[in-house]
Amino acid sequence: MKKIAMLAVIAVFGMTAAHAQTAKSTKKSGDAKVTKVETTPKVDGAGMLFESETIDYGTVPHGADGKREFVFVNNGNKPLVITNAQGSCGCTVPTYPKEPIAPGAKGVIGVKYDTNRNGAFQKTVTLTTNATEPSKVLTIKGNVMPEEAPKETPKS
Repeated sequence: MKKIAMLAVIAVFGMTAAHAQTAKSTKKSGDAKVTKVETTPKVDGAGMLFESETIDYGTVPHGADGKREFVFVNNGNKPLVITNAQGSCGCTVPTYPKEPIAPGAKGVIGVKYDTNRNGAFQKTVTLTTNATEPSKVLTIKGNVMPEEAPKETPKS
């Protein structure tokens, strides 16, 4: 009988210890909230970790706003310096922060595509940095619909 009681105590203790290792959830006004621990891979030196390295414009009308943003974080332990951002053609114009990005800080690479050009497109922006990976290529893609012909008004 002592062996069974001891086995039950060990099982309860083991289950308690196993559940202590998982994220705790708290309940507020009927909604379940789970505590999330965000882990960013760290690099020695400067680094760039993008939320997304490709932006899909989808299908946009002729002359629409072609501005989009690539958001990144410096996941290194040294300041990140972007020395150049070059579009693959004149229709793709990037902007980038000129000041160093501190470790753990976020930055934004802006891209403007000329939506006065009809048809499908896939363009790149090449970044030159002091990161451990000194050259980074970002991609934009989408389709610009042709401009609608002006509607003629019937003459009476």
